[in-house]
Amino acid sequence: MSSSAVTEEMARRFATAGGVADAVLYEGYILYPYHATNGKNSGGVRFQWGVLVPPAWLAVDSCERALMRTELVVDPGDEPRLAVRLRFLQLQHRALEAAGADGEFTRTDKLVVGDRMWMEWDEAIEREVDVPLLALLPVAQAASTVTLEFAAREETEIVTEVAGDASSPVRGRIVRRSEHVSAVARVTTEWAAGPGVLLKVRIEVENTTPWTLSGGREEAMRRSLIAVNTLAALEEGAFCSLFDPPEHAAEAVAGCQSIASYAVLVGQPGATDLVLASPIILYDYPAIAPESDGDFHDGCEIDEILALRVLTLTEEEKAEARGTDPRSRAIIDRCDNMAAGAWDKLHGTMRDIRSLEPQGDRIDPTDPEPVPWLDPVIDATFDPWNDTEFIQGVEVGKGSRVRLRPSHRADVHDIFLAGMTATVAGIFHDVDGGFHVAVTVDGDPATEIYEFQGRFYYFHPDEIEPLSPEEANALGQAEQIASAGRQVDAARLAERGWDVEFPTIVGDGAGGGERGPGGTPAARGGEVSP
Repeated sequence: MSSSAVTEEMARRFATAGGVADAVLYEGYILYPYHATNGKNSGGVRFQWGVLVPPAWLAVDSCERALMRTELVVDPGDEPRLAVRLRFLQLQHRALEAAGADGEFTRTDKLVVGDRMWMEWDEAIEREVDVPLLALLPVAQAASTVTLEFAAREETEIVTEVAGDASSPVRGRIVRRSEHVSAVARVTTEWAAGPGVLLKVRIEVENTTPWTLSGGREEAMRRSLIAVNTLAALEEGAFCSLFDPPEHAAEAVAGCQSIASYAVLVGQPGATDLVLASPIILYDYPAIAPESDGDFHDGCEIDEILALRVLTLTEEEKAEARGTDPRSRAIIDRCDNMAAGAWDKLHGTMRDIRSLEPQGDRIDPTDPEPVPWLDPVIDATFDPWNDTEFIQGVEVGKGSRVRLRPSHRADVHDIFLAGMTATVAGIFHDVDGGFHVAVTVDGDPATEIYEFQGRFYYFHPDEIEPLSPEEANALGQAEQIASAGRQVDAARLAERGWDVEFPTIVGDGAGGGERGPGGTPAARGGEVSP
């Protein structure tokens, strides 16, 4: 659905955002492995951003929201006019019924007729509504409200044995139903805070669907506005970037309070007449990467990873994905038929993100080239490999033995390391005057590889417990004994025709015996039999 409330010029500007706007609209629509029977694609958890639920659902889950707000700053010019296009998805449920020999229909979650398959699913209906062109001056009259109403509908499609042949036997039917959804879009304008003559434009979208609670989140989603995003375009005037505002607009931008919406400039870099406001955080002037040949919809996941994962699906899973949605069908077909050149593009590319043009205060070409201010090559006082710091009264630096006590915002991977011993690789100072301790975990067989790559675990000072000289010495002796034992074991196995290479560093975190990766007991070489 689309109204005709904007000029052809405004419609043309909206079209320039098409690729990015469409990607945002369908991001998260269907997740790998792309078939309806997977739990990630069930109505109870599907759709996690840009959802405006019916108000009644807020009593069940206060983490959801019924309103989205976008606040923009406009440098108005003489006669600014604003066009707003609201875009979202509405769900319609696709129920399936198989035809019996007696002519009766029976509900099923999968309908297979010949080589065609359909899965029970909540399909998307694209909704697009234009707010009438609005003059932003005078401010007192610069307001508009549009009410949206979409009535409940039900349609039935008969499925015959031969597609398109109404005379062939009936094998089933597809019943599509969409629920009643109502909403309101409001645009208001006021003078912005700070110096200069700037306007603050507020765009609100609110779900007003009346609904008596019945069913769970799946039913709520069928009465929701999904993946709501807004396009706003100007005739005269300019939008101010909310990410990098000009100096005279900084105070006005700081006063903006959007809700579940992140507005960015779109179009050619430098353009200031078009904004995309969406629930996904983007930078100004986002664009679809030329290496991407199509959408994957899976919550901003990496294209190459998803494409490779698609190849691991069974033929049955691929058939179910093709029968779930036209968009999942396109993904499966694209990955199955992807040319070698397309795979090469997905693997990565190199781009120069720094302008070569003189910038800012480097107007004089004889000015020295700016250099990183925190670089050990330039600043000899910064040397993580030789710096030391006192932790719990003990001087700690490269080579110190410590025990890990993860805290702060430790995730599950950090918690796995709790109580283990580690060796300090370096002391890294940050720009705020603090420091972090880089370590390698004792007993990790990948330590040498990580050190070669410069990859370490980083901990705050209060997450580090220095080992006493006695503990460190005992740990070192245990490692020497373990190393000697491995050499003996390797020699014995070599005599029996086995070629075995043991990890270089193995320790149990307490010096009490040999452990393998993850702290599990390591198999002794002498226990291996051909």
